Amino acid sequence: MPSAPNRVDLLEKIRKSEAKDNEVVKAVEEIKETRVKILRDEEWREENGLMLRNGKVYVPKDKKLRAEVIRLYYDTPVGGHGEQ
Repeated sequence: MPSAPNRVDLLEKIRKSEAKDNEVVKAVEEIKETRVKILRDEEWREENGLMLRNGKVYVPKDKKLRAEVIRLYYDTPVGGHGEQ
């Protein structure tokens, strides 16, 4: 089984993802129009090319990318999802 990608690679994939949902597109447009980095009382924030929602990195609606995040952060032997 291939090793999980490191976090830097994963963040770069998130930055480059073409998958967008309407709520994120709207937030990004508002941030660009108002030229601010924080929107709606910090619900949305742009930081280093990533969109954060409530302080957490927003992962676009890309099934492969979301599965990769799950594997990287939740499929550990301690978490009970390790290799069998």
